[in-house]
Amino acid sequence: MELELSTDERLFKQSVHEFLSKELAPIWSDMDSKRSIPTELIHKMGEQGLFAIPVPEEYGGQGGSFFMAALAVEEVAYNDPAVATAVFTLLNNAWPYILYLYGSEEVKQEILPKVGRGRAFFGIASTEPSGGSDVAGERTYAVAEGGVYKVTGEKVYISGVREAMEQLELGSWYLIARTAPPETGHKGLTGFAFVGNRNGKRPTGFEYSILNTIGRHAISTGILRFKETPIEEKYVVGQVGRGFYVAMEGFSLARVLVSAANVGAAQWALETAVKYSRDRRLFGDRPIASFQGVSFPIAEVAARLEAARLLVYKAAQVADRIYIKKEPGLRPHDLDYWAAAAKMVAVETALTAAEVLMKTYGALSYTEEANVFRNLLGVLSYYVGAEGTQNIMRYIVARELIGRNYVKG
Repeated sequence: MELELSTDERLFKQSVHEFLSKELAPIWSDMDSKRSIPTELIHKMGEQGLFAIPVPEEYGGQGGSFFMAALAVEEVAYNDPAVATAVFTLLNNAWPYILYLYGSEEVKQEILPKVGRGRAFFGIASTEPSGGSDVAGERTYAVAEGGVYKVTGEKVYISGVREAMEQLELGSWYLIARTAPPETGHKGLTGFAFVGNRNGKRPTGFEYSILNTIGRHAISTGILRFKETPIEEKYVVGQVGRGFYVAMEGFSLARVLVSAANVGAAQWALETAVKYSRDRRLFGDRPIASFQGVSFPIAEVAARLEAARLLVYKAAQVADRIYIKKEPGLRPHDLDYWAAAAKMVAVETALTAAEVLMKTYGALSYTEEANVFRNLLGVLSYYVGAEGTQNIMRYIVARELIGRNYVKG
């Protein structure tokens, strides 16, 4: 495995870091307090080329790679360790690529260029009140009526609702709905590019609301409600009845970028803990880093983070071999193991890093002035869910390693 960045990748990472250190790092905690990503920042990030990175230029993307997208998301999370901006960024890289792969030409031209410029949002609307891990059991349904599908149901814990519906020109999601009877299971699901906002106008029968979350405040999490909401047939993504399979591809790609976000957030936590352990002095003016109870946990995080980063980079490289380089013999399914393994390791490393940071700060960490609690609550969102729970990641790794016939859900 090649560990060195190419010249283009190194220059890209450096330019992203320089941009974000000026535009994002100084305001991330204020964003978390105010529960908002400034629209101007989203526009600037689009102009910087941070969205739709792997999407070809002819569709308004950057014509880059998933490895470059991972580098970008890592930098975003490092400069916003509450990971709100990273969520926005990773969604608008993974799911637009799915639309590029499987959407109709007209719909791709409508949505993707705006996403690339930071004027539109394209995320994922899958989770329902009954659960998120059981995608095959989803109940939201769509009935075809003369070239239009009427969608009825509810999606919950959906990222980017306020941003998509109130801040940008166009707000949309990859929406999964049932187009065949429940007994058809995963084969009865179809994916749609659902547009909920066009310059302030929303379709009939569609409502939304915002949930109050305990962290990652700057990006909204909400509920989408549908009551015979019309979606034209041209907005079907892929084929009717193939929505589950398209979603699984999207989740694997998104997991690679989720993992990159956690690496970036963990790097911030590690560096912050190191600095504080050097500066904080006790017991005869000794730095607390001189105590092994402080320094050893930091050392363990550093080692785990190096391993997590390599695993994330490996997953991103596999994604590029499949989708960008199109190497013969590789299939989308071949990414599942690496994406799940990367998310499993990176998320738990980030959570441990946040915990070690809190303990290094001691009682100060429990105050808003310290700001480190924002990192803990942000990465916690990935531990309890977001592109699949940690136990789902373990199931996927076990299934791919041991075999589907031996590991059955």
